[in-house]
Amino acid sequence: MKGFIRTAAVSLPMHLGDVNANETEISIAIEALRMQGVQLAVFPELCLCGATLGDLLLQPMVTDACMAAAKRLAGKVGDMTVVVGLPVQNGDRLENCAAVLQGGRIAGLVSKSCPGGALGDDRWFTPGSEPQQDPLAPASRRLFRLGECTFAVVFGSDLASPLGIANAAALSGAEVILCPDAVNALAGGHQARVQQLCSFTAAAHTGCVYACAGFGESTADLVFDGWCGVAENGKLLAEGKRFGMTDSHVIADIDVERLRFKRQRDAGFRNARGGMAARRCPVPVTALADPTPFRLPLMRPIDPVPFLPEGKDADQRMLEIINIQTTALMTRLKAIWCKDITIGISGGLDSTMAVLIAARAFDGLSLPRTGIHAITMPGMGTGKRTKSNADRLMEALGVHALEIDIKPAVLQHFKDIGQPEDLHDTTYENCQARERTQILMDYANKVNGIVLGTGDMSEEALGFCTYNGDHMSMYNPNCTIPKTLMRGLVKYMSENCFGGAVKQVCADILDTPVSPELLPNITGELTQRTEDILGDYALHDFFLYHQQSSGASPDKLRMLALQAFDGVYGEDVVDKQLSTFVKKFYTQQFKRNCVPDGPKVGTVGLSPRGDWQMPSDMVYALWKGQLK
Repeated sequence: MKGFIRTAAVSLPMHLGDVNANETEISIAIEALRMQGVQLAVFPELCLCGATLGDLLLQPMVTDACMAAAKRLAGKVGDMTVVVGLPVQNGDRLENCAAVLQGGRIAGLVSKSCPGGALGDDRWFTPGSEPQQDPLAPASRRLFRLGECTFAVVFGSDLASPLGIANAAALSGAEVILCPDAVNALAGGHQARVQQLCSFTAAAHTGCVYACAGFGESTADLVFDGWCGVAENGKLLAEGKRFGMTDSHVIADIDVERLRFKRQRDAGFRNARGGMAARRCPVPVTALADPTPFRLPLMRPIDPVPFLPEGKDADQRMLEIINIQTTALMTRLKAIWCKDITIGISGGLDSTMAVLIAARAFDGLSLPRTGIHAITMPGMGTGKRTKSNADRLMEALGVHALEIDIKPAVLQHFKDIGQPEDLHDTTYENCQARERTQILMDYANKVNGIVLGTGDMSEEALGFCTYNGDHMSMYNPNCTIPKTLMRGLVKYMSENCFGGAVKQVCADILDTPVSPELLPNITGELTQRTEDILGDYALHDFFLYHQQSSGASPDKLRMLALQAFDGVYGEDVVDKQLSTFVKKFYTQQFKRNCVPDGPKVGTVGLSPRGDWQMPSDMVYALWKGQLK
């Protein structure tokens, strides 16, 4: 699959000293991996003979048997690329090596740079040799090109080394690091290991495939847990069991295309690469045969709601986002000596979120909440439920509540511009949105305050706002909050930061469909639902996240969505909504180019001042051409 590489880490039961038995185990495992479409696999350090063989590692019969086994395994891997560990005689040096096997040959030998530590292998092994052009000569630094992916082999102790060996490999172009290891288990050591892998892959924008020695290694002084894991850009994609008597293995697809995108967007990474190139000699690159493409589905977790925090730290993340928004508004108000704001309250999610943030900010600044001038502006499409919830929310928060009916002013404006009252077109809707913004702006002048915006990032991405209407304000705390996150934040904040009557009214707001409420409403019930117009926000936010965080093309967005929403949306729904997303996103930059200030809370943002720069008058035929 273009842009992905299927990787595996395998830890097998060790037959200590029995090279033939270990070779057989590895051979069986290779065949099983091939059946699952694995393209790149790593086994633990010294997996052909055992990491705890001691002084027997110095005997030529051991090194000869391991090299012969590696050559036989190379004849069985086909176009898979497999890395196995073995001791290698290099003249009068014994080096701890990883053999890269593909297509019937040993494509290269990578030697360990930092022997020592708890394993004490510096008793036998010499630190790795300098890079050489001969692939069969052990070298401490070497890159391998596999199809579209460049990878390097870095031993576990080298990964942890202050010499920055793994970082140097990444800066030299390695997008994936294969990490064979033989580190002993210690209480608390596993958590530190996982944290190290995640931190390294986040900083270097890499994938890391890690395999540790396990059951069967000598327990005279040390115990090995056999843990395997795959990490990508700070997140653990998959992990195996620990302390098992049988094999431990994981398979995961690494998104190499996404890693490249991250590196291209990270000026710090690019600058570090330039500085390193000036100090180091080039690293030899060995070209390998292209691997056989694997079949879908992808073997990696794909979160259908990537913006929404999950897991044990979800509440902490929610509170952190809320604190970022609150601190941002407090800083802005203090900087401009402002004690009053105006905000339009509709009874919907976005304005609810904004007014809750405003209430927390005013409390933090020890300002009375009556400085929050919350205005309801009923128009032609205002529903009874949303209006009631708006009134209840303002009362519960203790803000200064006003109601200004916009219908007379809008009807007068229709008359002024010659707009028929019964023509329910875009002009009919936008006149109401702009009238509301005019009221908020003028009232802000009256109280010497600012207008607080309420629009969210999902609407900004799709351009679903009225230019110079709800599109405009003096500050917007919601500007990087997508719709799928907004619901979770309002729920968390109403329950944990306020409670009581605020919690009760927010519960009903959360249960109300999203609507612009701009079309005539005779019954008092909602007749206009946003998701009937645009499609579900879950899909739009999914497209937005993957497009902005990895540069995913429409083809890739479609493939990811079909897997993430399997059983929820069919192909026709995904295709229709992807078409809507692509069209609206690539034609609405003119609205994003003049949005007000607001705080960034996550990795994705659309501010034209830093996060997203795009010409308003571009032709999006290239993207449109990939749509079904």
